[in-house]
Amino acid sequence: MAAVAEGLEPEAAATEDAAQDAVDAVDAEPGDPPLLVGSRLSLDLYPGGCQRLLHLCARQSPQLLEVQFMQLSSHEDPRLLETTLAQVPCSLRHLRSLVLRGGQQRDVLGACLRGSLTTLPAGLSGLTHLAHLDLSFNSLETLPGCIPQMHGLSTLLLSHNHLSELPEALGALPALTFLYATHNCLRTLPKALGALSTLQCLDLSQNLLDTLPPEIGGLSSLTELNLASNRLQSLPASLAGLRSLRLLVLHSNLLTSVPTGLAHLPLLTRLDLRDNQLRDVPPELLDAPFVRLRGNPLGEAPPALPSPPGTPTIPEMPRLFLNSDLDSFLVTPQGCSVTLACGVRLQFPAGATATPVSIHYRLRLPEPRLVPLGPHDSLLSHVLELQPHGVAFQQEVGLWLLFVPPRARRCREVVVRTLNDDSWGDLETHLEEETPKRLWAHCQVPHFSWFLVVSRPVSNACLVPPEGTLLYSSGHPGVKVTFPPGATDEPRQVYMQVVRVASGELRALLEEPGAAASPLLCLSQSGPPSFLQPVTVQLPLPPGVTGLSLDRSCLHLLYRTPPEATWDDITTQVALELTHLYARFRVTHFSWYWLWYTAKTRVEGLARKAWERLRLHRVSLIALQRRRDPEQVDATLRRLLERYRGPEPSDTVEMFEGEKFFAAFEKGIDVDADRPDCVQGRVCFVFYSHLKNVKEVYVTTTLDRQAQAVRGQVSFYRGAVPEDVPEEAEAARHRKGTDSPWMATLPIKLPRLRGSKAPGQGQGTSLSLAPLNLGDAETGFLTQSNLLNVAGRLGPDWPAVALHLGMPYRELQRIRHEFRDDLDGQIRHMLFSWAERQAGQPGAVGRLVQALEQSDRLDVAEEVRAVLELGRQKYEDSIQRTGLAPPDPSASPSPESAQA
Repeated sequence: MAAVAEGLEPEAAATEDAAQDAVDAVDAEPGDPPLLVGSRLSLDLYPGGCQRLLHLCARQSPQLLEVQFMQLSSHEDPRLLETTLAQVPCSLRHLRSLVLRGGQQRDVLGACLRGSLTTLPAGLSGLTHLAHLDLSFNSLETLPGCIPQMHGLSTLLLSHNHLSELPEALGALPALTFLYATHNCLRTLPKALGALSTLQCLDLSQNLLDTLPPEIGGLSSLTELNLASNRLQSLPASLAGLRSLRLLVLHSNLLTSVPTGLAHLPLLTRLDLRDNQLRDVPPELLDAPFVRLRGNPLGEAPPALPSPPGTPTIPEMPRLFLNSDLDSFLVTPQGCSVTLACGVRLQFPAGATATPVSIHYRLRLPEPRLVPLGPHDSLLSHVLELQPHGVAFQQEVGLWLLFVPPRARRCREVVVRTLNDDSWGDLETHLEEETPKRLWAHCQVPHFSWFLVVSRPVSNACLVPPEGTLLYSSGHPGVKVTFPPGATDEPRQVYMQVVRVASGELRALLEEPGAAASPLLCLSQSGPPSFLQPVTVQLPLPPGVTGLSLDRSCLHLLYRTPPEATWDDITTQVALELTHLYARFRVTHFSWYWLWYTAKTRVEGLARKAWERLRLHRVSLIALQRRRDPEQVDATLRRLLERYRGPEPSDTVEMFEGEKFFAAFEKGIDVDADRPDCVQGRVCFVFYSHLKNVKEVYVTTTLDRQAQAVRGQVSFYRGAVPEDVPEEAEAARHRKGTDSPWMATLPIKLPRLRGSKAPGQGQGTSLSLAPLNLGDAETGFLTQSNLLNVAGRLGPDWPAVALHLGMPYRELQRIRHEFRDDLDGQIRHMLFSWAERQAGQPGAVGRLVQALEQSDRLDVAEEVRAVLELGRQKYEDSIQRTGLAPPDPSASPSPESAQA
């Protein structure tokens, strides 16, 4: 289920293309995905790929002549792999893409294991149609000699190997367009590299390069060059000859200078020079908006002379790159630079900690208790939690959060919001562009807590002294507040926000062509609620209205006091001073102010509706499908299939930022999901306009659907899940709006279960499920009900999960035979027999989550994590209630207490 802001393409990772390719199953085991689909041969999903390919070649299967794309795992016996690849040129003569990647297996720490491939048979040079070759995550130390003879090759992927050099013969590939050799041991590059006149993308990051050959300037077609994380100390001047270059990435090197000619590349849109040793750069680059220079000692004095022998040297600050299996790291007084798996970057300067500190992080899904938003704020990121909370660092830590920029930027700003003591506050934030569609929010933090990125109206603040001062808006200079002397007897902080208002929306609401409104002004302060002397507020007159021509009877000054949503017309209670462009009035306490120009006489109710419209987002609700799972929704609506890859969306509805809503399944359709955001079979959501609200659930039926398909519907309602939800939505359809609970209803069709038997027919071997719990209460456990829910979600993916759990292939064959007429029985028997063997063993739940992720069932893995988290929270709450673990008075407050 998903709620997607109009204009944004919904996340469709859980969907499949509606049009099904013609499937030709070649030697696939029962229950396995077919090996050959159209012209694509996939032999990397299960063990024994080499044996299967040899078998097909021995049979001289005619389908092999149609194969153009082949995937084969390199986690095989090296001799068997070499023998198998030697058969490829004879049997797959029309092959265009060959993928021989490793990395599908992981070690005990979760790191990807390299494949056993060390070379390629010379005969592969006979693949005259081959255009794409992927040898990533293998054990290559030298480039196989057959590759330079593949003259039709356009894409060569060599990342994550042990290559120390590339041969000069590589320059003989006339069609090579993409070359990726990241994470190798390259120390030098061949001069012949400059002969690759068709090369467009070259990625050599994460190597050991200290120099570049001048011939690299001959890459006339090169548009992207990535040399990050090497040991480069200088660059050849010939780089200025790359006239087609658009992207040049050189961060994390040892550069002390760069060629001046880089500033004159006509198409260059990004030059990344971060984290080098640059103390001086050409002025043309220093002022260029596309250049990134953070982390360089610009303007600093050159380093001191070398220390005498025997003097201890200061070690270089370590850099850490965490994968998805790690949620903590150690920071020493030396400091470090850390990149988390979720994309967050942290910079701990030397001396930030006096002793080693273990840092834990977690990226939380946003929810109202963790996301404090103002009426006109928008959430741009998930919530990052860094622990330990409240521990102060001796030097501020740099934090970079990645986010997608908001669509509307005029008179708005992006800030990092954090919890400090008992209240949320915004940090001074600087934006850095990674790509036009991905930005970094950078701030300095003195301690750790919760962090999120928020878009808000431009905010200005000042400290008002007893002598008085002036505060004006940087987003709209016509908005000013004048504090006279004596307005306060002690300094107090004052805040101002200005919200732009489109006059067209107001005219449509009032149905009055001449209606207009000023910007919406919000004023707040710390300290006493009132000032000792009246404060003068200046607002610009509504657009199209001047002080010389207006009708004063049409001018209305509106006032709102939070948290009430009502607006009052206070025009008769204040003295409005009008100039040609502005209106001024005096107040003694702060709130929201809005200036309207309309012929309407009673505008309070209209102001409330207009203010709501400023904060509403237009949203389409859609129900996505997962076609490969027979238990999931099988939709037939195709009008927007290409855009949404799923059913037709609902009519546009309007929702507030952070508004709760839920999906209720009707007409005999139910949802089976044991997860915290599923209450009584109804799936809960929170709408955030810049985030994808996508969740995958297991849809089943409350009716007997053994013999026929079921047609039903899902309805979306506003608010949290109530005790009673109407079983049918038709009764509420005549009331649609922000004050109506019903929003939309979408049709759903559940097909007949595959392999189901008509009532009265005999079933296969029965399965007895012994009660068990997997895990423990402190770290979270899965009950028998949880495991049944997981089993019901797997569908035909269960063999892949079983193999990743370490189950022998022979046992899979036995389960398929024993439950050959019962898919559900196969899945349950596999999962519970594995779980029974894990009883009492630590880490079993973690192995299950890892197997689900490796089998591309991230949806089920996410549900399991949610169940574990809920269990851990309940356990911690019960410990607190029973007094076994008194709360730590030094711990920082929770978001719940901050929101109370």
